[in-house]
Amino acid sequence: MELSIVQRIAVWGLPILFAITVHEVAHGWVALRLGDRTAQTMGRLTLNPINHIDPIGTLVVPGILLLLGGVIFGWAKPVPVSWEKLRNPRRDMAIVALAGPMANLGMAILWAFISRFGIALASELPVIGVPLAYMGIAGMFINAILMMLNLIPLPPLDGGRVLIGLLPAPFAYKVSRIEPYGFFILLALLFSGILWYILWPLVDALLTGLVYFVGVPKQEFIVGLLTLLGAQ
Repeated sequence: MELSIVQRIAVWGLPILFAITVHEVAHGWVALRLGDRTAQTMGRLTLNPINHIDPIGTLVVPGILLLLGGVIFGWAKPVPVSWEKLRNPRRDMAIVALAGPMANLGMAILWAFISRFGIALASELPVIGVPLAYMGIAGMFINAILMMLNLIPLPPLDGGRVLIGLLPAPFAYKVSRIEPYGFFILLALLFSGILWYILWPLVDALLTGLVYFVGVPKQEFIVGLLTLLGAQ
């Protein structure tokens, strides 16, 4: 089954918005629990995606990748965290950073259950089951990518901030100095294709684990994912 561009946008839209929105809210919510009220004060502890949309990362980049038939990912406006307001700044900043990828893991599991339900429903009620199955597969995929991408130990990614929080102060300082160049390093890895070679084994392992853990039929998952990526 081939999906039109409109159908693909409809299927990918909600999973992408939730993936990046909940990721950022998780940072702010954990920061609040650890003493920093910055995100709450600025109205960023909300699931309303409008408050988190980054025109480039949330709209332009995913849209272009969708049209090109590439792997879909994006980002939202970072939730502000004032590290000096945290009770234990270095340790707590690492915990705050880890909250985003863990939120993506939780959403990947939730979408896996939705995809299983959709696949089971598709034969009896395809008008509901088929869209749910596709949306669930899209949600698993985008959250797996965002989780693994953000765990790369490169500032300003979450993995880089976790690494800074774990390293002894002298080494943490040296790693933190990479941050101004981190985005450009990431772009170089992306356009060279190296990033995908790093990410795909991790994403594939997570998706395989989710498929078996939740009981999503593997063949239906593979076919659905290839269809969503425009490869079938």
